[in-house]
Amino acid sequence: MAQIICTNLSIGYENNIIVNNLNFEINKGDYLAIVGENGAGKSTLIKTLLGLLKSISGSIEFGESLKRTDVGYLPQQTIVQKDFPASIYEVVLSGFLSKMGLRPFYTKKEKEIALSNINRMGLSGMEKRSYRELSGGQQQRVLLARALCATDKIIILDEPVAGLDPKVTEEMYELISSLNKEGTTIIMISHDLTSALEYSNKILHIGKDSYYGTKEEYIKSELGQKFINVGGKHNG
Repeated sequence: MAQIICTNLSIGYENNIIVNNLNFEINKGDYLAIVGENGAGKSTLIKTLLGLLKSISGSIEFGESLKRTDVGYLPQQTIVQKDFPASIYEVVLSGFLSKMGLRPFYTKKEKEIALSNINRMGLSGMEKRSYRELSGGQQQRVLLARALCATDKIIILDEPVAGLDPKVTEEMYELISSLNKEGTTIIMISHDLTSALEYSNKILHIGKDSYYGTKEEYIKSELGQKFINVGGKHNG
């Protein structure tokens, strides 16, 4: 069943359209890779899905009684965020903030879930470690644990392996894939076309030309062939 349905969606800034007339849907359990040239509008689309930007026209509908707060988000990190002075536990627990309303304290259940997600990311016993002292790969695992505290229904990731070395990159992809196999819907912007094609089941290509469909159909399509043949070198 569709969790997100986008119909005739046009996105951009201040009525300046970047991507026009997108039509796609995301079903429960999908692993959707969003690819395309630099500046094609991939991050703009994510911000629109999250409600951080208003769509210019068209519609975004949430199915299965989902709300935008049921969508977790792992953004690209800034230098300031990488130097955030808090413990792993504090960062992960903050994933519940959007659900707290006026409640001033975290519940016992939320604290248990935070610890469970820390363990799930392979960070058991590191709860009190300072976030700023972690490696890039460890920081991404912390942010993924934080996103899972917000929800385990849909996770959006914006180039989650950017700046990571090959070994850590592979570990991160495997971790994301395992979450998908456990039932979490994944939406991921990727500049790594090879890995996008390896792990995803659906592709959304946006740019001058667009495509939405299965990975297999994308590989056979004219757009997919053109993009694959240049090695996805313009993808980012």
